[in-house]
Amino acid sequence: MVSSACGSNSYPLTMTTTTALLSVLLLVISSTVEVSGFRGRVGGRTEVKDVKSNEEVQQLGRFSVEEYNRMRRQSGQGNGEVTFSQVVAAQMQVVAGIKYYLKIEARQHGITQVFDSVVVVKPWLHSKQLLNFGPTKDRILGF
Repeated sequence: MVSSACGSNSYPLTMTTTTALLSVLLLVISSTVEVSGFRGRVGGRTEVKDVKSNEEVQQLGRFSVEEYNRMRRQSGQGNGEVTFSQVVAAQMQVVAGIKYYLKIEARQHGITQVFDSVVVVKPWLHSKQLLNFGPTKDRILGF
């Protein structure tokens, strides 16, 4: 039996009660997470609102384009660099960090196009990693 002190009174708690309370607490904590004012289900994608005025999302779009261009130069495919314009749509997903799915408007070969980008951010490690970048396959802006 486990005792819990509350003021001057002691209330006995059985292991079953303690385990049940901890299970409920873990379920509540794991079902929703709050990240930078964002509230959503762990593992599910959530639309990012006010994308065009969200500086963090715009910075991630710039990072995606710069990283893509850097990788192309390193692989000897330096021609046809992409020039960032703006992120036009974004979703985020809580994983081992925060995964951002971005729709980026940019210019390549003088033509404005929309590119899909996936970036994982791990704030506690101060790291960003570009997982995917390429022309969108969607005809309409959406995911």
